[in-house]
Amino acid sequence: MVHAYVMVAAESGESPAVLSTISEFENVTESHIVAGEWDLIVEVDADRIYEVLKLVSSNVGTVEGVEATRTYIALE
Repeated sequence: MVHAYVMVAAESGESPAVLSTISEFENVTESHIVAGEWDLIVEVDADRIYEVLKLVSSNVGTVEGVEATRTYIALE
């Protein structure tokens, strides 16, 4: 099992809509609007790292209002 954290930067005022869309994606286990450098933190669980990368590039990164993402794979 691969566990990852995806940081998401959203356009101004778009965080709630982005969160709503991303929360529905398969393999997303939790998602939160946060204060700080990033606007959302999204937790992902998948069987393979490829599934995490595909989710971020094909789904999260294409959501209207998403400006940037950064993915961190948990090592332990």
